[in-house]
Amino acid sequence: MKNNFLRGMSHGIPIFLGYLSVSFGLGILCVNKAGLSVFQASAISATCLTSAGQKAGIDVIAAGGTIIEMILLQLTINIRYSLMALSLSQKLDKSFTTPHRLIASFGITDEIFGVCSAQKKPLVPAYMYGMIFIAAVGWIAGTALGAAAGELLPASVSTAMEIVLYGMFIAIIIPPAKKQHSVLFVVIIAAALSVVFKYCLPFISEGFAIIISAITASVAAALLFPIKDEEATE
Repeated sequence: MKNNFLRGMSHGIPIFLGYLSVSFGLGILCVNKAGLSVFQASAISATCLTSAGQKAGIDVIAAGGTIIEMILLQLTINIRYSLMALSLSQKLDKSFTTPHRLIASFGITDEIFGVCSAQKKPLVPAYMYGMIFIAAVGWIAGTALGAAAGELLPASVSTAMEIVLYGMFIAIIIPPAKKQHSVLFVVIIAAALSVVFKYCLPFISEGFAIIISAITASVAAALLFPIKDEEATE
């Protein structure tokens, strides 16, 4: 069990390093935009391991949104993790009992899913726990450091550092958008709708604007770019 945990940690070190740098920008955003403390920013990262979900949640907090808006927004943005969990369930070892599945599901992120999916052997709980632990440490520590820096650095420097988080989102979008027209279509439509809501429909809150933009773009792409049977089989 110990060896599997350490192996998971070693495979999670690159994720740790990436999370440490990216979440630094998130921490600054928590302080500058939402007025949160270092503890509050760290608590959010500890209980919600999702960059897009946290960024959107911070926007809702900053805008004084409702709890219903927050719930619907998080459900829309993070529903993909349910699909990732279903996919990984096919690779789990028999020792993965229901309690282990529930605990491990909390730590599934895009990067952890990618590394786990690449493993040839069945996944055991200790391996996933090791990876989730080191990745979570990087995410929480980076957020705390960013929030602390946001309280100390001049406003101009703090604002400039926020671009780190947006840089990560761009890095995630560009590669698949170059390969698949459907992804590029979704990105363009969602961005265009966001601009419309921002400047033409300002009475609609930012949270609901994100929900409507994401769902509309996804549905349009599903209708215009349906997955063929042979692609689904592959």
